[in-house]
Amino acid sequence: MANESGHRSRREFLNDVAALGAASTFAALPAAKREAATSFVLVHGAWHGGWCWRRVADRLTAKGHYVAAPTLTGVGERAHLASDAVTLATHVDDVVNEITWKDLDRFVLVGHSYAGMVITGVAEKLPERIAAIVYLDAMIPRDGQSVVALRGPTAAPYPTPMVPPPAAATFKVNEKDLAWVNSKLTPQPTKCFTEPLRVTDAYQRIAKKVFVRVPAYAHPAFDAAYQRVRADRGWKTSEVSCGHDLMIDQPAELAELLASLV
Repeated sequence: MANESGHRSRREFLNDVAALGAASTFAALPAAKREAATSFVLVHGAWHGGWCWRRVADRLTAKGHYVAAPTLTGVGERAHLASDAVTLATHVDDVVNEITWKDLDRFVLVGHSYAGMVITGVAEKLPERIAAIVYLDAMIPRDGQSVVALRGPTAAPYPTPMVPPPAAATFKVNEKDLAWVNSKLTPQPTKCFTEPLRVTDAYQRIAKKVFVRVPAYAHPAFDAAYQRVRADRGWKTSEVSCGHDLMIDQPAELAELLASLV
């Protein structure tokens, strides 16, 4: 709002600049290229937040694509909303609402680690809008499974109501980024791990399906999902040599892989 002299305040001006900055590269493209650009919805794993996608998002935006990397309820900058009421269904709704309110269509949906549960749930609700689905070192649940079920009966039970984050070294994050990642990880509401998901295999009907496995990060549930889809000719699968957090360890390579799906 302008003041009585008709001039905008410095704060108002800076707020406008910040709001426009994320879309500047996209807006600068010729109309034909804007129409051809693809949207990406990047969903982070447990204990993380939208912050972990910054390096990948910047690269995709520079190519003229639109990127949404929402932080799920109760973690990251939304940690103040953490409570016993936050469940896996909450996180599915977080992403569905991001897609619905931003009118996204024919986009690439990407889920890392725990977010394999989330994007599988999103595919159950909006399968017709998804052009490609990408599981990055992630879980793919069968009907009625939860994260706890996928971990197996011998796994230690999670504490309640919140699960503290593991050290970044557990994810084999590169040494340069260890301190930074440790400073960003936040506790995760336990019900995200204990709530089962209704799955009709809607994700299998999406035209393009990709699974990327990081063998250096041992995880039986990821191995099981990888082997299952690797035997299916409708999937593109690959293995990469880095830590579990691909978006942090190999952002350039990951951005190229995602852009190749356009």
